[in-house]
Amino acid sequence: MAIVAGVLLLATACGGGDGAAPPANQQAKDATLTLNWYPYGEHAPFYYGLKQGIFTKHGINLKIQAGQGSGKTVQATGAGQTDFGWADTSALAAAVEQGVPVKSVGVFLQTTPASVQFFTEKNIKKPEDLKGLKVATTAGDALTKTFPAFLKQNGMQDSDVQIQNTDAAGKMAAVISGRADVLLGFASDQGPTMQEKAGKPVSYLKFSEFGLNYFSNGLLTSKTMLQKDPELVKKMVAATAEAWAAAEKDPQAAADSMKGASEQLPSPTVVLEQFKTTLTLLHTDASKGQGPGVNSADDWKKTIDTFVRTGIIPKGQDPGAYWEESVAPKG
Repeated sequence: MAIVAGVLLLATACGGGDGAAPPANQQAKDATLTLNWYPYGEHAPFYYGLKQGIFTKHGINLKIQAGQGSGKTVQATGAGQTDFGWADTSALAAAVEQGVPVKSVGVFLQTTPASVQFFTEKNIKKPEDLKGLKVATTAGDALTKTFPAFLKQNGMQDSDVQIQNTDAAGKMAAVISGRADVLLGFASDQGPTMQEKAGKPVSYLKFSEFGLNYFSNGLLTSKTMLQKDPELVKKMVAATAEAWAAAEKDPQAAADSMKGASEQLPSPTVVLEQFKTTLTLLHTDASKGQGPGVNSADDWKKTIDTFVRTGIIPKGQDPGAYWEESVAPKG
């Protein structure tokens, strides 16, 4: 099943929202957001924000486009091929170290959903149980960088497993057919879909439960955009934070707003499960009680230290090298 090249939704075309239009003297600006992958439940707040008129209220005509992995989304954002991106912080940090001119403007998933996924009948309980197994993954997504760190964190190395590269749909098909033992993915994405397709329970080795937690997906933009149009960035950040807060209050309505977002969209039941799982990832101890996307500098430092310790980036810089706090959501 091919990945949709782009999922286009204009805020002005959604209708029926509760948000007010921008003032008559304020012309709405077009803006593009490229996701980390094709749409799934995690992305519900963006579609809900469109349906409720939140982005329109903030003066933005938002177009959402499907992505093909966090790494590619970060590169596209840095190159100015999209105004904003939604991508994993590990991919952003690695790109910054390579000179890609991007910055986070708020991490929303502050506990990583990264995981090894498999049918429960495999009886995999700990990372060491993966030795010798076939692991399906997708080149270009965030997991290709963090899985070696997960192995290293748990006393293993890349050669302990057999990596099979395929596309997103292909890795689920590989596990369902038995051609692969496990796949790498987000617990808020592939697992619920695979469970529904196969009619068998799926279990996880979550990175965060085996010594490797770090900031995951968030909103990013280019340094050029920050310099050229800081007001648009501030509006996008404010609208995104408001959309996530609204979606958190009504998960069912948020999930329902994704209807028709993509030919690859999972069933409504799976979309809702994916979004509810996503809502468990929004905060750390330092950000509990704060709005979505509010980050602490200490959490950024912990994430950077983790990336350095596990080899995701060769050296760490101050949080300001990766995160533009001046426009990020405030507590």
